[in-house]
Amino acid sequence: MTSSSLEKPLAGRIIAVTGASRGIGHACALALANAGAHVVAIARTQGGLEALDDAILAATGTRATLVPMDLTDAKAPDLLGATLYERWGHLDGLVAAAGDLGVLTPLGHMEPRTFDRVMAVNVTANWRLLRSFDPLFKRASHARIAVLTSGVATAPRAFWGAYAASKAALETLVAVYADEVENTPIRTTVLDPGPMRTKMRAAAFPGEDPDTLTPPDAIGPLVVDLMRPDRTPPARVRFAEWAAG
Repeated sequence: MTSSSLEKPLAGRIIAVTGASRGIGHACALALANAGAHVVAIARTQGGLEALDDAILAATGTRATLVPMDLTDAKAPDLLGATLYERWGHLDGLVAAAGDLGVLTPLGHMEPRTFDRVMAVNVTANWRLLRSFDPLFKRASHARIAVLTSGVATAPRAFWGAYAASKAALETLVAVYADEVENTPIRTTVLDPGPMRTKMRAAAFPGEDPDTLTPPDAIGPLVVDLMRPDRTPPARVRFAEWAAG
């Protein structure tokens, strides 16, 4: 293995990242770019995407492909898949970091539109992306998919109904897809980042001291490892356990 491959283990890889304009998605996109990948950065916020592109340019001398897109737009994932096919013919990876917390409230008090929005962003949008990208993954060399989850998917708690249900559904969706592509080089990982210093965490725990939380950029090396074509990633990983060795 050459020194360049050690320094840039994702050189030449094309990897899409959702929620790339801030928080964990932003950190993942920057880490992937630093590892040599060309990042397809997806988010609703144009300004956030441009800030990410500036950071990638400053760090690597290269630019990302910016995709300002609302994941709840039913047509957008299919159009994106077609565009990526026309440009590259394949896609080497996906980091699905976009998410919607909704409102922490008793189930009986939750507005239907809030529940629908959480499910649309956290579940339906990811299904649409998998559906659109599936042919691209199958044309790639050892495609890798990492989808962010939460501990409430398997340990639900009061007032987290919409978010917990959406993450549980998402994990099942990914497990089904993993079984469908078992006999291909495609591999999936469900990634639980745990408590991190993000806007979503601050909204969920407004009294928490952010200085006690892990910054999002700490997850970068793990995500790079999960995207490597020369390694078989675990089906599920918790950041805290990975960081502990």
